[in-house]
Amino acid sequence: MTESTERPAPSTGFWAISGLALVWNIIGIATYLMTVTMSPDALAALPEPERALHSSVPAWATGAYAIAVFAGTLGCIGLLLRRAWATPVLVLSLAGIAVQMGHAFFLSSMLEVMGATSAILPIVLIVIALYLVWFARSSAAKGWLR
Repeated sequence: MTESTERPAPSTGFWAISGLALVWNIIGIATYLMTVTMSPDALAALPEPERALHSSVPAWATGAYAIAVFAGTLGCIGLLLRRAWATPVLVLSLAGIAVQMGHAFFLSSMLEVMGATSAILPIVLIVIALYLVWFARSSAAKGWLR
């Protein structure tokens, strides 16, 4: 019996969601790399409150950011490869986002410096990460992942 007959074929939606999620997470990696490699000149060009906010981010929050985007990307690759390990890797990504956003919302002055609308993207990130964990679990329950 071949692998294709052992597992049900995923829907077109599975492939579309998994592919878009991979692109989303690759954009996250690009954003992370731009953040951690910001040149002194680019940092100096920021308004003082934003520069202070950027400079005050602790290494553990930056590490959580890295875990979030790299695990998210790996998890989406796992989805596209139809591997069950995608689920715990996406859970790890969600945990990284939770730590990073916990710092941003509760331990930094992000909302004061950037304004209330700066909360929109972090909330969207959390919702997407939660959805991807649910999606991976649902895909596994349908037999699409092994």
